[in-house]
Amino acid sequence: MLFPQLFRLADLSLLLLRFMVGIIFLASGWNHLKDPEGRSKSIGMSKSFIRFLGAAELAGSLGVIVGVLPQLAAIGLILLMVGAIQKKMFVWHTGFWGKQGYGWHYDLMLVLMCMVIASTGGGSYTLPRLFIGH
Repeated sequence: MLFPQLFRLADLSLLLLRFMVGIIFLASGWNHLKDPEGRSKSIGMSKSFIRFLGAAELAGSLGVIVGVLPQLAAIGLILLMVGAIQKKMFVWHTGFWGKQGYGWHYDLMLVLMCMVIASTGGGSYTLPRLFIGH
């Protein structure tokens, strides 16, 4: 291990990762709920599914941001992103990088970021740990 002292920053790094993932999904979920008809047309899903998707993204984002059930929230977001990757690969036939950067590389990166959150529990800086301790 070249820099073992960096382990002291692990919980802060996980907190920042949770914030970044949460902000991305918060914005996406809000856009789905704000204009379900427009989003429905743009990705080819029903308006009711878009509302569900938006609500799921908002719930997952809040879970990872504040650290309330962060593993469950991250796993839920992983499932959403796997669906997005599937649609891009097999329905839209989008490559990894895609045209103009709209490939599924971004979605895969979010899957892996959520895997880190799920596998670590999101670190020590979570709302329940602030009030309950551990």
